[in-house]
Amino acid sequence: MKIKSVIVFILFFIGIVSAQSDALTQFSTIDALLNGLYDGQFSFGEVIRSGDFGIGTFNALDGEMVLLDGEIFQITADGGVNLIDSSVTTPFSVSTFFDSDNHFKIDSCQSLEELIKILDSKIVSGNIFYAVKISGNFLYVKTRSVPKQNKPYLPLTEAAKHQTVFEKENLKGDLIGFYSPVYVKGINVPGYHLHFLSKDKTFGGHVLDVKIDKVECFLDEISSFKLILPDDDEFLNTDLSKDKEDELKSVEKGN
Repeated sequence: MKIKSVIVFILFFIGIVSAQSDALTQFSTIDALLNGLYDGQFSFGEVIRSGDFGIGTFNALDGEMVLLDGEIFQITADGGVNLIDSSVTTPFSVSTFFDSDNHFKIDSCQSLEELIKILDSKIVSGNIFYAVKISGNFLYVKTRSVPKQNKPYLPLTEAAKHQTVFEKENLKGDLIGFYSPVYVKGINVPGYHLHFLSKDKTFGGHVLDVKIDKVECFLDEISSFKLILPDDDEFLNTDLSKDKEDELKSVEKGN
């Protein structure tokens, strides 16, 4: 009887671990960020317990975040790339334990728009989430980062007007991020939200455009979504009922 109990427990535990590893965990909402809620309410220690792969930002909107192979990188508005420890905080992050379900190659691609069409042709369904990792040679990458904000915080559309845009040619690196279904509007970014980190860890940011030479693409299908919300007074008292779709499109495109 004891042996059976142990076996049942082990199988149950394995099931829990498997479910957690195939889940997308999100901290706060994109509409909260659009409303200027930039105070870091979650430590990156919490984020990396939920995944070794992800994107987001930092306390006070201080740069773009790339979580790759369990390491957290900050791309600042001056173009610097910093390795960050787990005590630093974030107002918005998305993470998962990356486990590829689909692998294919792209030999040539001349724009982010073209890349998205290729990715769209490879996904099984637009109604689940995907983690996206694209590794290899890039002919051109255009990124941006936003400077650290001071209180009282401006809405993201205003803060993004002070973004710094970076461009680089002929580099190796990883383009990572997520596809989210349309029905998460207001919670996450519908469609693709992508960040970049060069192989030498000296260049990166939120992706605005890209040209590809030869890369390998990996897609992780994710059918479980966990949302962790802030519990501070600012979040609880902010009106999040307004439609921010146009503002989000402007920010994502770097307009």
